[in-house]
Amino acid sequence: MLAAVLASVDDDKAEDIVQIDLRGRSDVADYMVICSGRSTRQVAAISEKLADRIKQEFRLTPKMEGKETGDWVLIDTGDVIVHVFRPEVREFYQLEKMWLPGSAHRGEMGDIE
Repeated sequence: MLAAVLASVDDDKAEDIVQIDLRGRSDVADYMVICSGRSTRQVAAISEKLADRIKQEFRLTPKMEGKETGDWVLIDTGDVIVHVFRPEVREFYQLEKMWLPGSAHRGEMGDIE
């Protein structure tokens, strides 16, 4: 699932992609992915295409919040929580700082099972 999420957001030109390993730290999900879109339109497009890809590849319907505003969209795929932000909103909330210590991999999309 993580590899599909990372590929989808990368294909849609998301910026500053960060993956955070939550295993053993949270019961909510195994991974969190945080990325940015340059505009509300791009944030919405990244989110919609990701949801469509998850539906097609995994036969799951992810939960999505915030698509109407396009400032911050949260997509819950079950194993992976994805946050797609406009850069200004991402900077304001600084979500990475809550989860970062030793577990964030900015831009690394190597071999992921």
